[in-house]
Amino acid sequence: MSSHEAPRIHDFLDRGRFPLDEWRLVEDHPNHEDLGVTETLFAVGNGYLGMRGNVIEGRDSHTHGTFINGFHETWPIQHAEEAYGFARVGQTIVNAPDAKIMRLYVDDEPLLLTIADLVEYERSLDFRSGVLERDIIWRTPSGKRVRVSTKRMVSFTQRHLAVMTFEVEMLDSAAPIAISSQILNRQDGEDEYHVRSKAMGEGHDPRKSDTFSRRVLEPMYSWGSAADGRMVLGYRAVDSGMTLAVAADHLFETDNEWEQSVQVDDDLAKITYKVNAQPGKPVKLVKLAAYHTSRGVPPRELVDRCRRTLDRAKDEGVQKQFDDQRAWLDAFWERSDVTVAGQPAIQQAVRWNLFQIAQASARAEGQGVPAKGVTGSGYSGHYFWDTEVYVLPFLTYTSPHWARNALRFRYSLLDAARRRATEMAQRGALFPWRTINGEEASAYYAAGTAQYHIDADVAYALTQYLAATGDTEFLTREAIDVLVETARMWADLGFWRDEQDGAFHIHGVTGPDEYTTVVNDNLFTNVMARFNLQAAARAVRELAERDGATYDRLVSRLSLVETEVEDWERAGRDMAIPFDEHLGIHPQDQHFLEREVWDLDHTGLDKRPLLLNYHPLVIYRFQVIKQADVVLALFLQGDHFTDEQKRANFEYYDPITTGDSTLSGVVQSIMAAEVGYHDLALRYFLGALFVDLADRHHNASDGVHVASTGGVWSCLTSGFGGFRDHNGVFALDPRLPDGWQELTFRVTLHGARVRVSVRSDEVELVVEDQQPDADGRLVTPTIVVRGKEIAVPDDEPVVVALDGQGPRLEGTPPPVAGRRRADGTIISAIVPGA
Repeated sequence: MSSHEAPRIHDFLDRGRFPLDEWRLVEDHPNHEDLGVTETLFAVGNGYLGMRGNVIEGRDSHTHGTFINGFHETWPIQHAEEAYGFARVGQTIVNAPDAKIMRLYVDDEPLLLTIADLVEYERSLDFRSGVLERDIIWRTPSGKRVRVSTKRMVSFTQRHLAVMTFEVEMLDSAAPIAISSQILNRQDGEDEYHVRSKAMGEGHDPRKSDTFSRRVLEPMYSWGSAADGRMVLGYRAVDSGMTLAVAADHLFETDNEWEQSVQVDDDLAKITYKVNAQPGKPVKLVKLAAYHTSRGVPPRELVDRCRRTLDRAKDEGVQKQFDDQRAWLDAFWERSDVTVAGQPAIQQAVRWNLFQIAQASARAEGQGVPAKGVTGSGYSGHYFWDTEVYVLPFLTYTSPHWARNALRFRYSLLDAARRRATEMAQRGALFPWRTINGEEASAYYAAGTAQYHIDADVAYALTQYLAATGDTEFLTREAIDVLVETARMWADLGFWRDEQDGAFHIHGVTGPDEYTTVVNDNLFTNVMARFNLQAAARAVRELAERDGATYDRLVSRLSLVETEVEDWERAGRDMAIPFDEHLGIHPQDQHFLEREVWDLDHTGLDKRPLLLNYHPLVIYRFQVIKQADVVLALFLQGDHFTDEQKRANFEYYDPITTGDSTLSGVVQSIMAAEVGYHDLALRYFLGALFVDLADRHHNASDGVHVASTGGVWSCLTSGFGGFRDHNGVFALDPRLPDGWQELTFRVTLHGARVRVSVRSDEVELVVEDQQPDADGRLVTPTIVVRGKEIAVPDDEPVVVALDGQGPRLEGTPPPVAGRRRADGTIISAIVPGA
């Protein structure tokens, strides 16, 4: 096969159902067997408000869902055995009152898609307009044909607003029709007909959300007016005290005779339009819905905010909302699009993934980015390190203002992190492993709270953003406090051994790999802690030199002393970095290599993922990895490892990595590409690209894997594009897959948007847009292409010739079992219980 011949790529989607369209996800016939998955795939949101792709009629659905980022209920965590410092209060995102519903009745027969005789059907999510549309022709039980067209949009420009349209037209016969538009308060996504959702099936899956057995939302306000076409509900969460109001306006148009009525109670607001519909005379209902939430503002005030949102939308006009949405997304794609020439199936999936990042983060202002965004209740709506490591790079290099918002949210949790550090007998600040309100919500400390690397992940994202933007104002006002307090935590957590090795050790922590817990000198943790310590020391030193007055305020504010900074520098310099000379690899932790290998090749698919089929203690006894750990360190801190070390480490750890986490495949793809396993890199990329679209982990019904969508961007830019950003030095060393004609992406560096086009024999760099950086300066971007520093002017393209696409290794890494340890013992492969 020539380097220009495209290899055959397995298409993970059924193209008989999902026809190919590079700018839309299209479904041309429904399948009621995978409702949960398609509800996720066709969800719309803006980072604050999200609406699952439930049918607008409300029936039938797998899991109903309307979610507001950060709106949660609290509950006491019941531990089987208590211990000091365990998380005490759980937090779970609340399924908000549902304003999506508009039920249709023709001749008093309801439209139910699961049993309807559909003459035509198409549903599509358009990535350019941000609108979910559905067009059907329904033949009623009496044989009448009815055209039903719907649209649903959650606004990117007005974060509290959703717009829905419902159009009905009798095609050949008259009929009485009724449209019942509702706001319905459910609980945990249960169907209002008391058919318990399949998502509530038997068995425990820690990836799913906690559910409530009691009432969560206490009714505080209800009102409706048929004359105004407006209805409002207000609530207070019983234990968290958070408040919510939702309101809807209705604009009704038809040349038919019609009447309307309204009904409002605590959990249901309903306006019904009854129409004597004649053929050729359409009926159109536009529904504007507004949601506002608060940590404790009275619901009545939130009702007033909803009214202002709706009044403004009505005054501006509905078409303006759609036009503004399109303009907003035009700008988004202009700075964010990644194109893969000649690969339409990949292109469609790439754009779906990038669109999901926008839907999860764009208007998350004042909140974090939940692991499922606002598309589902998976992981209870919690924020993890996923944001900083997997999502922030995309935001930093395409929409830096969004990145700043996400980082400022972490800063807002700093006081809670200080309290948590004190509770854990540490100085400084310790960010929670999983949280919504800033308090630790992980009930299982071994695979959760013990992942102290969250501090270094936050520091890494901060410094990456600062290097890419030059935002010194954010650094001096807020970010430097985070760097100082996290460095203090590491300096206090670790310790120096005696004179035998003189190294700084960190014991009793868990790395990213949740199948290996509470270990000493986890490689990832130590490498990232070293980075955190050095970055904090460097930031403090530079501030002292640049702005003495601001430095003095920092010293006063945080009681900072010079010896602390010296200790950080020493700890970073002396950090223990495990390395096994015999195997030529970095052990994942101090005792990792003493264990035997889990024989994954002979472990049945019915036993995967391991966490759902084996007790944690069984898993912890083996060399088996849930998600990239050492390999992730090779990526994030690649300038600290040689090419030989990267390859040796990748070849050792890749065969024993299960991929049970969606966080893993993207990193394995990036490092496979760098060390030369080009076919494997493409395979991992495709698996990640379709993880939700093809439901590869069988839990897409719980919501989008947002970290994986961010990782897809990193696969393209850092894996195949070879983009790196170590300590403010931006570099390119591409690894284009065989058969790919061209890969084009954009990165924004100090206000300059650079288009990078990678081809088999060259890289082209073009400044598409030049704006002042965060400090008001016009900066000419500089990128190192395979060791050659290139200044990219704003007036003409720069083309750099490439001598190939890096090393090329065929096949996959050899198995670990059979290798000999330094003590002479042979590593064996075992299937527990076999």
